[in-house]
Amino acid sequence: MTRLSVNVNKIALWRNARGGNFPDLQQVVQDCERFGAEGITIHPRPDQRHIRTDDVWTLSRLVQTEFNVEGFPSEAFLALMENVKPHQVTLVPDPPDALTSSQGWDTVGQSSFLHEVVARLQTSGCRVSLFVEPRSNMVEGALAAGANRVEFYTGPFAELFPANPDAAISPYKQAALTARKIGIGINAGHDLNLPNLAFWCQHIPETLEVSIGHALWVDAVYYGMENTIQMYRRSIANGLAAAS
Repeated sequence: MTRLSVNVNKIALWRNARGGNFPDLQQVVQDCERFGAEGITIHPRPDQRHIRTDDVWTLSRLVQTEFNVEGFPSEAFLALMENVKPHQVTLVPDPPDALTSSQGWDTVGQSSFLHEVVARLQTSGCRVSLFVEPRSNMVEGALAAGANRVEFYTGPFAELFPANPDAAISPYKQAALTARKIGIGINAGHDLNLPNLAFWCQHIPETLEVSIGHALWVDAVYYGMENTIQMYRRSIANGLAAAS
C-alpha cells in the first residue's frame, strides 16, 4: 500500500509570516495523523523561512507515524539528522537559496560524495532516499551509493499530465522497472495532486510513499483538512485498485 506523507512546510511558512504560533504547527501535525496521514514530511532550509531547527526537534518527538526529513546534505544538516534520527532522510540537491526542489541528483557523477553521506546517515539508523529524475542510470547510481530508496522527482510528470498522461508517466514506468529489477524502493514527490495521483498509483503501484504538501494544502482551503487528507487517501486506493 502506498503511504501518504503530508508535507507541513506550508503551515510553518504561514505561521512565520505573522510571528507567534498561529497556526500551531504541532497541532496541525497531530491532526494530520488523526485524519489519516501515514507520515509527516518536513524540509528545513538554511534560511529557516518555514521549518526551523527547533521544529525539527519538536516534531521528532511528536510524530507518531513516520517522520521524513528532506534536505541538502550540508554538514549542519547531516549533524542535525545524526542527532534527531528521523525514520527517513530524503536527500535533495538544492542550493541554499532554492525556492523549491527542481531537479534530481546526478547519482553517477556524484557517486563518491553520495556514498559517503548515505553511509553516514545509515550509521545513525536512518533510512536514506535520494531524490532523482526518472532515468535508469540515476536509479542504478542511487543503489550503488547505498541508498535504500529513490524518490522520483514528479514535477515533469505533473506538468505534462493534463495534456498527455501516457507520455507523462512513460519515463517513470521505465525507471520504476529498473528499480524493481535491482531491488531499490520507490518514493515519489513534487506537484502530485488529486487530478494525477490515482493515475500515478495505477501505473506505478509499487510506490511505497508519496510526499505531498503544496497541492494538498491548497485543496484543504476549499475542502477542509480532514476531508482533503481522506480524498488523497482515496485517490491512492483507487489507483492501486485499478492496477490490480
